[in-house]
Amino acid sequence: MVNKCIDAHHHLWRYVPAEYPWMTDGMEILRRDFLLEDLKAVTALAGIAGTVVVEAARRVEETIWLAEIAASDDLIRGVVGWAPLTDPRIALDLERLAHLPKVKGMRHAIHDEPDDLFVLRDDFNRGIAELKQFGLKYDVLIFERHLPQTIEFVDRHPDQIFIVDHIAKPRIREQALSPWKGHIAELGHRENVYCKVSGMVTEAWWDAWTDETLRPYLDVVLEAFGPKRLMFGSDWPVLTLASTYGRWVSTVQRAIATLSPSEQEWVFSKAAIEAYGLE
Repeated sequence: MVNKCIDAHHHLWRYVPAEYPWMTDGMEILRRDFLLEDLKAVTALAGIAGTVVVEAARRVEETIWLAEIAASDDLIRGVVGWAPLTDPRIALDLERLAHLPKVKGMRHAIHDEPDDLFVLRDDFNRGIAELKQFGLKYDVLIFERHLPQTIEFVDRHPDQIFIVDHIAKPRIREQALSPWKGHIAELGHRENVYCKVSGMVTEAWWDAWTDETLRPYLDVVLEAFGPKRLMFGSDWPVLTLASTYGRWVSTVQRAIATLSPSEQEWVFSKAAIEAYGLE
């Protein structure tokens, strides 16, 4: 294990059915509270020194709650929250949220929008343009099919830091590499874009994935972003649908074992620290 590992992507929630409609049939094990003490139990066993907690309920109130938890414990080093980025008065929300403890970025569930071209909407882009003045990064949550328009979107904001969640959710169950491979390689040419090695096991067959299942996808993002813009994330507790926390850490360790110790350190901690400005 790399010393001082950062888990750059996990969630916490107090389960209320109406707030988590994405927890569909088959996800019953997620339909309970997952709180700080639960997180500390799994991260302690894996040697995790710090984390970034990410929104899951699409509510400003959740962002405030996550910031309060982060303020209460040194384990959580950063918060990626949610704000209504299409609201004409978004700057007022961002100013308030950016001053909360450890808030480092924002995220919107692009892959839940019925419009596949949502990232190109003028109102959304006006909201994204406000992030930089508050020092906020943006997490990109998309499916593979959104990559072409996401490249165009990113190019509209060359001074904004973007972090792609879950390697843009390729069709791992189908073992399909194209056209995802070409698009993610093109996105990787943008130096202001980082990528999270997270959320992969739940895009695979939950009970049948192996290292070999995931290796082609890991190789592609390592080539596309390099170790300095690739960061480890667990996506816990969603991860538990398909893996234990420890198994996922070990899987990523094996996948990058041929990298130098310095390069492994970038993937397991330094890329997240740099991208989010973690202390």
